[in-house]
Amino acid sequence: MEQLNRIELRGNVGNVRLSNVGESLVARFSLATNFMYKGREGDAVIETTWHNIVAWNGKGMPDLKKIEKGKPLYVCGRLRTSRFTGNDGTEKQVYEVVASKIVFDDPSPLQCGI
Repeated sequence: MEQLNRIELRGNVGNVRLSNVGESLVARFSLATNFMYKGREGDAVIETTWHNIVAWNGKGMPDLKKIEKGKPLYVCGRLRTSRFTGNDGTEKQVYEVVASKIVFDDPSPLQCGI
């Protein structure tokens, strides 16, 4: 049986941090996705989820310097977890998406192509 770890997100960029790791540029940014549904009273409820994204420059990547707060993006990649011990001594677990493809959002249908 083939295993699969793929995530596709379309949302708006939050905070962005660019850094150099050796010869490579790395972008770490948050991406907000919204899910809308009707509440008990029939009113619209918007549930926003923030995702942590890590993108390395290279194949399938746009110019990472163009990723700016508020811009709509399509991100395709894989989910990765990491654990660490916080300053307060408690163990923490973080989920992040390692991007393999980023497209500045447009209305056309997109495919991950992993």
